[in-house]
Amino acid sequence: MPSNLLNELPLATEVEHFQTLLTRPGLRIERIVSDGQVSPPGFWYEQAEDEWLLLLAGKAVLEYEDGRQVALVMGDSLLIPAACRHRVAFTSPRSVWLAVFCAAEVAAAR
Repeated sequence: MPSNLLNELPLATEVEHFQTLLTRPGLRIERIVSDGQVSPPGFWYEQAEDEWLLLLAGKAVLEYEDGRQVALVMGDSLLIPAACRHRVAFTSPRSVWLAVFCAAEVAAAR
């Protein structure tokens, strides 16, 4: 039975909502719903896996440790390599992300 990632969105007014959709060895797929949340000051994500993002709805800005910022709108995708320090600088209300995490060695084999 098909599902729609934009239907039945959870309320994310207090905190972002993370929903794991699929896990396999070396692979995890999540839906993330944001309603204006940003990373706390001084906080950086630094993950062991590569992360491929697709913004399904809304707008967002990611910031890298070197100060670069990347603005994303609906339909934009981005690959964040493993160990790349980044943070969420902005999300609009009802932003919906599809995040695909894969082991760095799996991504390197492509």
